[in-house]
Amino acid sequence: MRKLVAGNWKMNGNLAQLAELDAIAAAAEANSGVDVAVCPPFTLIVPARERAPGLAIGAQDVHAKDCGAHTGCISAPMLKEAGARLVIVGHSERRADQYEKDEEVRAKATAALAAGLQTIVCVGESEAQREAGEHIAVVTRQLQGSLPTERGSGELVIAYEPIWAIGTGKTATPEDVREMHAAIRNHVGKGVRILYGGSVKADNAAELFATPNVDGALVGGASLTAAQFVPIIEAAAGV
Repeated sequence: MRKLVAGNWKMNGNLAQLAELDAIAAAAEANSGVDVAVCPPFTLIVPARERAPGLAIGAQDVHAKDCGAHTGCISAPMLKEAGARLVIVGHSERRADQYEKDEEVRAKATAALAAGLQTIVCVGESEAQREAGEHIAVVTRQLQGSLPTERGSGELVIAYEPIWAIGTGKTATPEDVREMHAAIRNHVGKGVRILYGGSVKADNAAELFATPNVDGALVGGASLTAAQFVPIIEAAAGV
């Protein structure tokens, strides 16, 4: 399966920072065996697409409805019209900060897939849940509650992001990743790409990509600059 390396800029970036896309787009073209995407804030989707037309540009969230009285929200058809090709849903930061539940994540994923967007559904456990030995059960429960029953025309992708490894500098061990990705594979079957996310950097990317059932990465902070993101793309191409 082709590797997918997707960058999540979170609430970072401005027009000046889009200059980073030049080298990222060049690396994506040079490593054509890898799918590369960047998900900036909503305000940068259109200028990012215009600056790097060959690079897949995505969003970090979407509403479950196509339109309506939902102040401040963005729908899947709006994202498509803006030129987005993918969207992230269910990130742990949204589950924690915006109190999103599995059923809301499922509704968003269903809408995004119906619109033809590649849809990355995030799952992951807390440090306390892992230490209690509940990590497999927690992630399985999230998959059962968050994955849509209707796949639409978009591609469903799963991103496993252990909460304790996001932005902390901690990374799950290869054995941790192998165990969890095998459990996710057993749940979703073949044909669905499973990404790892959680402090992915140039110095650990190759080892992660060589792990069974790791079909790419969802990269946070290291995707903000080409200097950090390009080596991750190259590591994916080298596996």
